Amino acid sequence: MTGPILTVVDDLIFLSKIQQTAHQVGVPVEPVEPSKAVERITEFLVHSIKTNPATSHVQVMGFLSHVQSDLAAAARAAGCDFVMPRSAFSQQLPQLLLQLAG
Repeated sequence: MTGPILTVVDDLIFLSKIQQTAHQVGVPVEPVEPSKAVERITEFLVHSIKTNPATSHVQVMGFLSHVQSDLAAAARAAGCDFVMPRSAFSQQLPQLLLQLAG
């Protein structure tokens, strides 16, 4: 693995769950301060990562409420490799962290 998995999460309880699970499976994660404009982060950050030759290989995963279909579409359009409902993300978290860690 080349570095920590960056997490942009605005729910501190959920962030704690991610960090705890990552610790249990031995995968380092690093929280990134979320912006109030999640759509803007998705559009700008993901696009920047995917179009930069130095970072285009980085896998980007988004999770959201199942009712946020517009945000899901925006995340996919921006280049997110995986977009899933929060419930599926929670359920699959250990496997996802290990998969992303390589």
